[in-house]
Amino acid sequence: MSRRAEPKPRRASPERGAASAADVGAIVAGAHDDPFRILGLHEIGQGWIARTFIAGADRVDATLLDGTPIGTLRQRDAAGFFEGEVKLAGRQPIRYQAANAQGEWSVVDPYVFGPVLGPLDDYYGAEGTHLRLYDRLGAHLIRHEGVEGVVFALWAPNARRVSVVGDFNAWDGRRHVMRKRMGSGLWEIFVPGLAEGAVYKYELIAADGRLLPLKSDPYGFAAEVRPKSASIVARVDAFE
Repeated sequence: MSRRAEPKPRRASPERGAASAADVGAIVAGAHDDPFRILGLHEIGQGWIARTFIAGADRVDATLLDGTPIGTLRQRDAAGFFEGEVKLAGRQPIRYQAANAQGEWSVVDPYVFGPVLGPLDDYYGAEGTHLRLYDRLGAHLIRHEGVEGVVFALWAPNARRVSVVGDFNAWDGRRHVMRKRMGSGLWEIFVPGLAEGAVYKYELIAADGRLLPLKSDPYGFAAEVRPKSASIVARVDAFE
């Protein structure tokens, strides 16, 4: 008498557009070599998926800048990695409404924005002949893709990872990992909503994986008074 074979349990299929476990782990650890490839907005078929790392959040809802809801993200990692499909007509800045047991707060996604530096900055910066490097490196208050904020740029050709840290992100180097511009040694990130007076430094991981001491900005326009040593975002367009 033959025994009837029992059906094999089906494996749960990953959600459409879900980031790999390896990518999630690297983002959470602050060790991903290209966070812009994972975080922010990404097209999936005819729709969009949003991914973000918000440390300490238990729930994240995505909205337009005017507060219009566009989706609720699911938690992939308890450290604060969230992702989910959102309803959008096209690529645009979005805001995350985060919450935990202590309260709620909002974050405009820095990984939705495109680069500020361009190919000429890469070429002349790498060549060492950029004549207005002080206009490109350091911290500059700008309006980028319709949003006010600060763009940070640094030349660190031997770094494995560079982040900007400050009071605005609890000095957590995982939150604002900068975009590496390939071939030039330049790193940049636009932080939406940041204003004049923000205190910051750079966190670097060396090529051999060592976490280096925090660095002040060599192109900073203002700095704290000793014994403090952080750089300060300053407006210089009205300087006489």
